[in-house]
Amino acid sequence: MTGVLHHGTSSWSEKSWVGPFYPAGTKPGDFLAHYATQFDVVEADNTYYGVPKRELVLGWDRKTPDGFRMCAKFPRSIVHGGEGARPDPDRLLVPNVVRDETKLFFESMSLLGDKCGPLVLQFPFFNSKVVPHRDVFLERLAAYLDTLPEGFRYGVEVRNKYWIDETLLAFLRDRGVALVLVDIAYMPHPEGLARKLDLVTTDFVYCRLIGDRKAVDAKTETFDRIVLDQSSRLERWASLIRHLVERVPEVYVFANNHYAGHGPATIRDLVERVGAGA
Repeated sequence: MTGVLHHGTSSWSEKSWVGPFYPAGTKPGDFLAHYATQFDVVEADNTYYGVPKRELVLGWDRKTPDGFRMCAKFPRSIVHGGEGARPDPDRLLVPNVVRDETKLFFESMSLLGDKCGPLVLQFPFFNSKVVPHRDVFLERLAAYLDTLPEGFRYGVEVRNKYWIDETLLAFLRDRGVALVLVDIAYMPHPEGLARKLDLVTTDFVYCRLIGDRKAVDAKTETFDRIVLDQSSRLERWASLIRHLVERVPEVYVFANNHYAGHGPATIRDLVERVGAGA
């Protein structure tokens, strides 16, 4: 491998990890400090639900060592257009509407300095009532990306599977933005996409193993162990990642609890598979 494989989990705050991952008796306030002894990067899921307070971000900085990376999602108010169940087309990515929230988000994330990793615009599935066609989405996304500050790295996650083609990839490549490679129930596996398309759009790749929430929730109410065998999908990921680290300086990959039942075990399993095939 020539590039660096940064790997971790989506969030670090799961209380049922105490025992299998966090030492017995670890308090929630100490979770991140211990997490940072095990992995070199984490995805802050809570930023999707609101801009993190200054004190919270400064705490993340204090609890993690030099070289650690905090990746984060843009707030829901920006990528979803509000708090309703359905995305709001009158607010979605409209610069005048989301300007203040965007400004606050970057004020908070900038407190991390060099620890700030890529920031992800995680978009939901858009039906035709919200976004009539992809060109409308790309026009809005282009206008919004033009407002974002330099000095940060960005990833875009789309959940409309037919939108992932050469047009979208060229759009992102022209702007130096990563296509987030996502493994979720209703989307094609990235390894399959990579057989048809060049998924590299900038100098890093960002991968998210999200999985099937309903399938995992049907098997467990806690996230302290693997409950779903994802071996075949992980093998496909391992093959893809071995290829990607030969092409870009950095690959980021995160495992969600809902992928197989226990995020830390999933990501460790994947990294072992990557190394075993090297």
